[in-house]
Amino acid sequence: MKNLFTTILIGFLLFLGTGLRELHAQSALLRYADKQYSLDNYQHAAEVYEQAYAKKEKHQTARQIAQSYDKIRDYEKANEWWAKVVKFEEADREDYYEYLLSSYLVNSGEVEMEALLEGSDFTADDFPEIDAQKMKTLYSERANLKLVPVAGVNSSGSDMGMSVDRNKNMYFASDRGAVTPTEKPAIRLDLNNIYSEEKYDFNDREFFRIIRKDTSGNLTELNTGNEEVLHFSDPSFMHEKGLMFYTVTRRITKAKKTPEFAVGTEIYYSKIDESGMMSEHQAMPFNAATKYGVMHPFVDEEAKRIYFSSDMSGGQGGFDLYYVSYDEDLNFGTPTNLGSEINTGKNESHPYRVGDKLYFSSNGHPGLGGLDVFKADYSESQIGNVTNMGAPINSNRDDFAYSITEEGKRYLSSDRTGGQGLDDIYSIEALNKKLIARVKDCDDNMITESFTAILTEKDNRGTIETTRGADGSLNADLNPESNFELKISKKGYFSIYDNTLSTVGLEAETLEREYRLAKIPYQMPVYVDIVYYDLDKSVIRTDAEPTLDKLGELMQKYSFLDLRVASHTDARASDEYNEALSQRRADAVLEFLNKYNIGKERVRAEWFGEEKLTNDCGDGVPCPEPDHQLNRRSELVLEAFPDPDKDYELPKELLDKDICDELGIFEELQRELNAVPIVYFDFDKSNIRPVHKKELERTAIMMKRMKNLNLYIAGHTDQRGSEEYNKSLSERRSAVVMEYLVNRGVEAARMQHEWFGKTQPIHDCGTCSEAQHQENRRTELKLRK
Repeated sequence: MKNLFTTILIGFLLFLGTGLRELHAQSALLRYADKQYSLDNYQHAAEVYEQAYAKKEKHQTARQIAQSYDKIRDYEKANEWWAKVVKFEEADREDYYEYLLSSYLVNSGEVEMEALLEGSDFTADDFPEIDAQKMKTLYSERANLKLVPVAGVNSSGSDMGMSVDRNKNMYFASDRGAVTPTEKPAIRLDLNNIYSEEKYDFNDREFFRIIRKDTSGNLTELNTGNEEVLHFSDPSFMHEKGLMFYTVTRRITKAKKTPEFAVGTEIYYSKIDESGMMSEHQAMPFNAATKYGVMHPFVDEEAKRIYFSSDMSGGQGGFDLYYVSYDEDLNFGTPTNLGSEINTGKNESHPYRVGDKLYFSSNGHPGLGGLDVFKADYSESQIGNVTNMGAPINSNRDDFAYSITEEGKRYLSSDRTGGQGLDDIYSIEALNKKLIARVKDCDDNMITESFTAILTEKDNRGTIETTRGADGSLNADLNPESNFELKISKKGYFSIYDNTLSTVGLEAETLEREYRLAKIPYQMPVYVDIVYYDLDKSVIRTDAEPTLDKLGELMQKYSFLDLRVASHTDARASDEYNEALSQRRADAVLEFLNKYNIGKERVRAEWFGEEKLTNDCGDGVPCPEPDHQLNRRSELVLEAFPDPDKDYELPKELLDKDICDELGIFEELQRELNAVPIVYFDFDKSNIRPVHKKELERTAIMMKRMKNLNLYIAGHTDQRGSEEYNKSLSERRSAVVMEYLVNRGVEAARMQHEWFGKTQPIHDCGTCSEAQHQENRRTELKLRK
């Protein structure tokens, strides 16, 4: 019995000893893993935590493993371990939050929150900060871009952070080269330590250094000249002073016999010549490597600011974006945090400003996973309105160091699947650009149908397919760096022809245009004139030649103008004779215009004999000769766009006009031709002179043909006589003009007449010549819409 008890006791002590040894071993592993985690050696920490977890499965250990893999951006491993974390009873809301984010990341947003939370005490309402729909939208709305690995730059290691100098030499950071022993202490470059799913062995890589690729393709490693420097990355140029700013991690000695590595990072700047040689190294005044890190400098020479990332105290959490201003002597100001609209409780990095946009990376703003590239609206006084740049610029991996060269070339660093190494540098190129053309009518309504669009590429003359958007817009995919022509046609409307469409150098993804389709004002009278004939003659008189010459020149200049000729006679002689005479007069006009090579198809001749007299001088009515003269005439009407069955393109002469203003487009031409006359009067008279009767005949014809025009009539006198008398005289002068036109068939409702006496003279006469007095005695006519 005693032996049995002894045996049991020994067995129990052996078991207890083994358990204690295992417990002690696990505790030692956890203490060691915690130490590695605190030193930022997350990969090694994860491996040791996993050994401890294998000995005893604990919630906190699983959590540390998941966080370690998050730190080294091994998102698949992290998700695997967060799934284990939430199976423990101790799992809290923070654990589930990380599990949800991790699951969305590795599945490109294609998961359902309710399914992930099944069996837990939480619902989707407990995580309002996770916008699942937005995440799905970001993945689905891919920009029309492709990422192309930069030739001659990437390696099997990590290559990141492209910067191009003014001589087009490329500078980037790389850890390419030999693999160091695993036990060698590792110095992380904070946010720059990024892993792909193929490899995550950063601790075995060499330190980062900056490499220069010249325009001939030669690679040269830059030398800081400082033996303390370990990591050396993030080049950014201050071209005007020949400087390069960059991030370093240095070996800092706290005591003579105890060299230690700095936990933080620092920003330095150096002179750099055209060959890439560095000298005169200077530290930024706010460096404090043992207290906090500063990194990712970007020199904004326009605003005289240095943007950078730092985890110094007073920020929003993690690494925030800051800037310092500088002057011509490189005196630097105090770091300014960009604020809560830009910075989050997590990490923001790699700032880059161009134009009115600030670009940066973040894992705190809603995104597709890991670090995403964001853009914000920029002004010197405010930076905000943060927008995720979406796929394919962003992925469910880490995407960072977005930059744009002076020539508009865009670069991105990423550890996305399919790259050559751990991180790769890509150029961002357009697969194609998007054309969105909105076609509107003159009332600003979208025209969504019944128009034809022909889009061609200039270089190969190929026709490009167009589609209609949901709003009726015209859409097409355009090849990058190409030029295009677009013709839009609709029956009864001016055709639109645009040969300025180009994607050459176009940074935006969309080329937007708005066009106005205007109805063709068919058979619109533009100008009216009259030529007169001698009794019983059809020969063009000398005084008529300038009028016909002017019309011929206009028809030569404007191909969209045709001439309508209506010829008449007085009432003397028989109807048959007068009809034949009026035809000969019409033919005489056509013959005269032959010298201008005006085709017969552009002149429409009509003849009416004595059928359409301008006055009451009919058969047997005694009339003075000037009244008969008014009837012996050819009315000449220039019509724009005369053929109602023809589709006209908008004439080049009207390109700078408001084509929706049917009358306004011809106003300048009418002013040039003196379309409406000024009627002058004799001293103290209000009767119309014979010469002006001819001009008013022309005005009457114009008013009868241009029904959408009104006429304004203003009477004036010279400055002799009293104000009261002259006002009455000017009233009679304007009234007689209006009465004449009413007698010629112009509706009184379309005319307005006013009188001003001597208050608005052309010449303000103290002493005036008779010619100047004559210019004051006038009635002015103006066409109005």
